[in-house]
Amino acid sequence: MSGAYFDQFKIVGLVALTNSSMMMIVTVVVVLLLFKGIHLVPVRWQSIIELIYDHFHGVVKENLRPGGLKNFPFILSLFFFIVFLNVLGLSPYVFTPTVHIVVTLGLSFSIIIGVTLAGFRGFEWDFFSIFMPGGAPLGLAPLLVLIETVSYMSRALSLGVRLAANLSAGHLLFAILAGFGFNMLIGSGLGGSLPLLIMVFITLLEMAVAVIQAYVFCLLTTIYLTDTVVLH
Repeated sequence: MSGAYFDQFKIVGLVALTNSSMMMIVTVVVVLLLFKGIHLVPVRWQSIIELIYDHFHGVVKENLRPGGLKNFPFILSLFFFIVFLNVLGLSPYVFTPTVHIVVTLGLSFSIIIGVTLAGFRGFEWDFFSIFMPGGAPLGLAPLLVLIETVSYMSRALSLGVRLAANLSAGHLLFAILAGFGFNMLIGSGLGGSLPLLIMVFITLLEMAVAVIQAYVFCLLTTIYLTDTVVLH
């Protein structure tokens, strides 16, 4: 039975693609279709998108200053890509690529490498001053540089592991409680409404986790991009 819980994480080949890459392509298509068409008087869906747009615009402007707004399209696109991967993955028989750490680490390491290259391009060799805190004694420089370098590299690990770990735990909990609720529905008579209520609650909770984890991922990405705008 425990093996069945982990079947949802298996990568399966589909002709020339895998279920993971296929889901990413489907997500991009869905996002593009949802953004198709703009109404002068916004409909409900467009109002939600505009609220998200305004919020992230404020977050990017606050953290990266007006000069860093060039990164805003990337942050907004990254949010919608991850959040739709997470939310669509809650549907039955739909694979969720973000539960695989190789996918999330691929995203996080790509972001950190991009931040490093952008910082080096903007500040050249001065960019490496972020590894030496200002005002620190010169004698502690080797130790501080080592600590700051490890801390900088751990950003990619924490960014990717956090997303994959939270979604994997949520999917496992979802599957276990779904099996438990199904057994209760079969074995109980009048008490059948209880497992249904539990499943509704868990579904809403997982949808909230899917959105929150996507938001945290993009918020941390925005904070890390601060190093490309101003040196600390």
